[in-house]
Amino acid sequence: MAKLRIKWIKSDIGYAKEQRRTLKALGFHRLHETVEHEDSPPVRGMIAKVNHLVKVEVITDAAV
Repeated sequence: MAKLRIKWIKSDIGYAKEQRRTLKALGFHRLHETVEHEDSPPVRGMIAKVNHLVKVEVITDAAV
């Protein structure tokens, strides 16, 4: 299964509290941090809510 590497690239200052909570739920603590998650519909939905604040890279399994 593919993984997603998500990097927080833009500050959440001035955006809705919902979006700040979404970043926290994705596992971010500070700006320019990178987290990895399994590719799933719930994670894709969270990314869609904050797509203007993050950069997403798909990581495929190279060991297959």
